[in-house]
Amino acid sequence: MLDVLTAFVQELREAGVPVSMVETIDATEALRHVDLSDRAGFKAALGATLVKNERHYRAFETAFEVFFALHRDLSDRAADTTDQAVKDPRTGQSRQQRGQGRGEGQGGGSGMDLDELRAALMDALRQQDADRMADLASMAVDQLAGIEPGRPVGGTYYLYRTMRQLDLDAIRDGLLEDLEEVDDLRQRLAQEEVQDRLDSLRAELEAEIRRRLVADRGREAVARTLRRPLVEDLDLMHATRADMDAIEDVIRPLTRKLATRLAQRRKRRRDGRLDYRKTMRHSLAAGGVPIEPVFKSPKVAKPELFLLCDISGSMATFARFTLQFVYAMNSHFSKLRSFAFIDSLDEVTDYFGVGTDFPSALQRVSTEAEVVHMDGHSDYGRSLELFWSRYGDALTPRSTVIIAGDARNNYRTPHADVLDAMQAVSRGVYWLNPEPRSYWDTGDSVMGAYARHCDAVREVRNLRQLEEFVEEIALPRPRVRA
Repeated sequence: MLDVLTAFVQELREAGVPVSMVETIDATEALRHVDLSDRAGFKAALGATLVKNERHYRAFETAFEVFFALHRDLSDRAADTTDQAVKDPRTGQSRQQRGQGRGEGQGGGSGMDLDELRAALMDALRQQDADRMADLASMAVDQLAGIEPGRPVGGTYYLYRTMRQLDLDAIRDGLLEDLEEVDDLRQRLAQEEVQDRLDSLRAELEAEIRRRLVADRGREAVARTLRRPLVEDLDLMHATRADMDAIEDVIRPLTRKLATRLAQRRKRRRDGRLDYRKTMRHSLAAGGVPIEPVFKSPKVAKPELFLLCDISGSMATFARFTLQFVYAMNSHFSKLRSFAFIDSLDEVTDYFGVGTDFPSALQRVSTEAEVVHMDGHSDYGRSLELFWSRYGDALTPRSTVIIAGDARNNYRTPHADVLDAMQAVSRGVYWLNPEPRSYWDTGDSVMGAYARHCDAVREVRNLRQLEEFVEEIALPRPRVRA
């Protein structure tokens, strides 16, 4: 048991869920007070001690179902399921009774054809017989999934093969035929009930396939194939619609957490110079021994932020989340101005005023901002020159300039010297690139030319990296005296 628990914790860590050694010890201790035969209590004890964030619970559930799957022995019930599960709706006779009537006798219940299996599943779903449905799901996987021992194929493939042959749409239609003619509300509720039952069948099929794969390949191998990135690790450049919705849900609570952490760190900072007078005054309570040094509070100000985002087609998703994340952190900057560009540049700060609906603001950026000059392909060199000529006078030693884009300049002049001029008058110039570092300076990328004139260049492909960067620039640094 201890070996399985250790492997389970390691899988959580591989999936990105932070689990410390102390939490692992806590989980082990919690299991001493839980009946191990109570699977729900066992799962709750592990979840309460190992998972600290709701966003990570899905990864926990996936790993739990692999490492602590139920193994059912169906040998004693297989004949029952095969012979008695299907009844002819016209005669009410079971398969076994029909076989005896035709003289088939023994051996007639060795299997079901596809129509019989589908009819049996419909009957089990009508009666909401969970045990019978589990047995039939096992039979369906036996006959339809085509699982080959040792073949490195993911469970999704076998699930697709099984469900395609079962034809869940036909099963749904059959269940809906049982509905009486009722008003729209009751009909909709009944349809939702049918969908819930089909979802339970799908879950049972998934569980059965997962159990068989674990028995064939081992827990660790199956867990690797089922592993999915956490929300904060989803690639912002290639996010699906479902991924984007999940990221949208995470951004606001994530920024609240980050804002709280930054406020606490500001409060606790002791980077100022030693205050000799206060230190000696406080030492009188200890007979003149300066036990506790007192520091002068550093005089630091919130930074000003200038954010330049490439909103061309390839960068639109990344720019969306960069703008949303930074604007959620607005209270930690004394001034926040944003600019959008493609082959021309326009300020869009006013689009994101207090109380503005963010999707509406993004729609205004795409329709009203003057960001296209000629062909609508990215021209970083021209956009940087426009920013410097129009807004360069606004940069001060408190200003931080952030440029978000892939630096793919479509083989145009990069004008990297403009960044050098910005760096000379500002607190810092940073570049966020959502492409992997291995792609930089390939094709039309001029990242290397720009990187030489930046204080730092960061690969930012997900929310975790974006959070780390915002924390880095939002915490003021005391200016060092010459």
